[in-house]
Amino acid sequence: MANDVHITPEGLEAVRKELDVLTTERRPSIVAKIKAARELGDLSENFEYHAAKNEQGMMEARIRELEAIIKNHVLIEKQAARSGLVAMGNTVRFAEHGADEETYRIVGPAEADPKAGRVSYESALGKALIGHRVGDEVEIKTPSGAYSVRITAIE
Repeated sequence: MANDVHITPEGLEAVRKELDVLTTERRPSIVAKIKAARELGDLSENFEYHAAKNEQGMMEARIRELEAIIKNHVLIEKQAARSGLVAMGNTVRFAEHGADEETYRIVGPAEADPKAGRVSYESALGKALIGHRVGDEVEIKTPSGAYSVRITAIE
């Protein structure tokens, strides 16, 4: 299905927690802010009112996004490294020539966060690593150029 959202079990749990916080804590808080701002009078030049309405709009958009992820999720189960091939859900260690080893888990786009060690299977790095084995030299093609890494471990 075109709307499928690939996500790990941990990522899905984080989405559910965020949705719960937004709907049970943040939404009532923003409604209260709007109500208080309305009571200040003229809405045309009421900064508090307009700021709260803007915050509400952004939060409601995020709630819809999270609900869509939950509705359309397809779990990425951690693949056993026994196959020897990098797959979605695996954690891969690799090193560029002369550089320190790096470690990334290959996840869906909804939970990708390279700074936290998670890259999307749709990213240049994710696409390049999938299907390769420990010891393989892999070329990563990015908009700013290409570079090669050697896979050192698959977990």
